[in-house]
Amino acid sequence: MTARSPLAPKSFPKLPPIDGVRLGGASAGVKYKGRPDLFMAELAPGTVVAGALTRSLTRSAPVDWCAQVLKKGSARAILVNAGNSNAFTGKAGMEAVRVMVDAAAEAVGCKPKEVLVASTGVIGVKLPADRISKATPKLHKSLKSDGWSRAAQAILTTDTFPKGASASCTIDGVPVTIAGFAKGSGMIAPDMATMLAFLFTDAAIPQAVLQKLTTKAVDKSFNCMTVDGDTSTSDTVLVAATGAAGNKAPKKASDKALKGFREALTQVMTDLAVLVAKDGEGAQKFITVDVTGAASDKAARRVGLSIANSPLVKTAIAGEDANWGRIVMAVGKAGERADRDRLTVAMGGVVIAEKGEGVADYDETPVAEHLKGRDVKIDVDLGIGRGKARVWTCDLTHGYIDINADYRT
Repeated sequence: MTARSPLAPKSFPKLPPIDGVRLGGASAGVKYKGRPDLFMAELAPGTVVAGALTRSLTRSAPVDWCAQVLKKGSARAILVNAGNSNAFTGKAGMEAVRVMVDAAAEAVGCKPKEVLVASTGVIGVKLPADRISKATPKLHKSLKSDGWSRAAQAILTTDTFPKGASASCTIDGVPVTIAGFAKGSGMIAPDMATMLAFLFTDAAIPQAVLQKLTTKAVDKSFNCMTVDGDTSTSDTVLVAATGAAGNKAPKKASDKALKGFREALTQVMTDLAVLVAKDGEGAQKFITVDVTGAASDKAARRVGLSIANSPLVKTAIAGEDANWGRIVMAVGKAGERADRDRLTVAMGGVVIAEKGEGVADYDETPVAEHLKGRDVKIDVDLGIGRGKARVWTCDLTHGYIDINADYRT
């Protein structure tokens, strides 16, 4: 891996065990040597699963498999490899998936259709699935309720640090816990979800309800984050609920008893999305874009992502240049309602453009100081309506080029 991102947290968080979940990581030698590259989780019988998968039209074989398993709504195991995405590999892709699924099913003692799989890494290279099947039995024996760190390490590719988060809440007064981890650093642009993320909870929630909650939480978190504007062939977010908490199962997603759970699930996903943006390939600065006054929340997010995905905006921030003209450009190309003479742009809390032009004689000194820091704030008000959205991204540096110019080698 490259040098640890300057935006990384000091350490991986201590995540609480989830009753009904054992997990861990091991080295299978898929691509990397001397580091874990295979993650596995064993789920208690009765565990329900929900998820969000990439809408890429060139999606990987593992994504196709997950789509089938998610329709059934339950699972007993998750098996994930790093270093090879098993995407665009023809019939060999699904054959490799079958090898992974069979290995996990045999280890856990379940049906193949109760196994979810994911792969991340280089596209277009056949997956050496035999290495995975060989490593799976030993990995299964090593699974622990506190195997979070090892599991999170095992799914990394160009990431510079593992990403974990957790939250607790109550459902009808019963304590419930949510914990999970994610990977992602490049080829990150949300279109369902983005990257890989695995969340676990002991809550008792029917699958249909969990799916609705997952979809909404993904939309408010992962779908509001971008690194480089490229959507992966392998994007997968999975949420597993073991039901071990023993709470009364809600009948619908809008149940008032689920208010705390909805907030906690969204918070965990948001924390993970922010960590992915902070680990963007070559990133030196974390950028938060707040858009207000849009025609709708969806319009605000689209404008925010237009700003966040703009190479010109991102390189200006990398160069610590308060070039607000590039932000105005990105707003204009977003395809949403905007009025030049109502638009307001601020950086670091300082209004620098409004009413169709730059603020006369504004003092750029505090803005310049703000851009020297690691956390950069951009505020845009369209002056059209009440729609609002927050989007997270990072700057674009030469480090991104260095990493991706020789990614396959």
